[in-house]
Amino acid sequence: MMPAPGLLVAAPRSGSGKTTVTLALMRALRRRGVALRGAKCGPDYIDPAFHEAATGAPSLNLDSFAMPDTLLDACAGLAARDAALVVAEGSMGLHDGIVAGEGRTGANADIAARYGWPVLLVLDVSGAAQSAAAVALGCAAYDARIRIAGVILNKVASPRHRRLVEAGLARVGLPVLGAFPREANLVLPERHLGLVQAGETADLHARLDRLAELAEACLDLDAILAVAGGRSPNASEGLPQPPAQRVAVARDAAFSFLYPHMLAGWRAAGAEIVPFSPLADEAPAADCGACWLPGGYPELHAGTIAGAHRFLDGLRRFAQERPVHGECGGYMVLGESLEDAEGVSHPMAGLLPVATSYRKRKLHLGYRVAHLVADGLLGPAGTRLVGHEFHYASELTPAPKDDLALARVTDAEGTPLGLAGHRRGHVTGSFFHLIAGSAPL
Repeated sequence: MMPAPGLLVAAPRSGSGKTTVTLALMRALRRRGVALRGAKCGPDYIDPAFHEAATGAPSLNLDSFAMPDTLLDACAGLAARDAALVVAEGSMGLHDGIVAGEGRTGANADIAARYGWPVLLVLDVSGAAQSAAAVALGCAAYDARIRIAGVILNKVASPRHRRLVEAGLARVGLPVLGAFPREANLVLPERHLGLVQAGETADLHARLDRLAELAEACLDLDAILAVAGGRSPNASEGLPQPPAQRVAVARDAAFSFLYPHMLAGWRAAGAEIVPFSPLADEAPAADCGACWLPGGYPELHAGTIAGAHRFLDGLRRFAQERPVHGECGGYMVLGESLEDAEGVSHPMAGLLPVATSYRKRKLHLGYRVAHLVADGLLGPAGTRLVGHEFHYASELTPAPKDDLALARVTDAEGTPLGLAGHRRGHVTGSFFHLIAGSAPL
């Protein structure tokens, strides 16, 4: 099968309307019968679920910093499987990333350059006219590896406003492939980590259909299809290996943030994923070899979790003999207690010596490069892991010591952050969401 061409929807900055444009385009093309697949640049774990709802097919993350080349190409290959077109959504600004070697910064531009995908640049033109062209020209000229195939205007105030913006873009040779009027924007509900989860969004498919109608009216879909290009690799090697051949995975509104490529890799290796719902008071299946508690929003359901005795007792029994790992929200549930935003403390599983709180919100954000302190579910001592942390919780207990810590951690640029996470018996956990791992150095 020939590799699918692609497009990257990006913007000069966050808040420009990338997700609105991406979902509108995806849903409209799907309604036209295009075999479409989505992808998300960077470590965002919420948007891929919206892509899946819009296209009817799984969407994967592509991260040039966190993923080694083999994993990156395997994820791009999975994203393009059985597809006629890949539409990737950027994160933050087109060129925003860390200070690193070319192609390894985590920026959207790295992905566009690696696969030759033309860029659709979304411009929020509120408060600007011809000056918007200068911003677009800067985005196009900053990195010679990429090509901006066209511009989609967002928040256009009037026909005159559009003419002024288009005049500026014509001067710099960038075609306008569509324009969304200011009053037509359909806002998806948001929470402190971004969009409310796809599964929690009321009348999601009706919202997506309205976005598709907006795209039909406001975008030149034929021209957008015509500018698609580049390649999606057929690579399949390099996906994550499963922690066991049967893995119990918590999955409900409180536990939903597990990177799609993790599950895809586990399944590709022949592992069976056995979901269970802590909110429904379900315990992990006793015949599984490992249990994984993903991140999510346990702070919004802390009372329900604290009262889910079959879940908590079953988790404790499971952990007596088999490995359990928790990421972010899952890590908090493995701890002693979780204090919600109102200051109410709820008892948790008590499997790790950590207490967490949302009473005083503090943002923790960024890549984490970790080296395991001891052998465990995630690998032998010294294994290098790359993940991403994004939460507002605080730890109420002291930082872990060597005999209790999961890993020694730095940020993306190598600044030491000390010891992180916890381990006790068969149980491990940390605030960072695992993206990739490699053998000990």
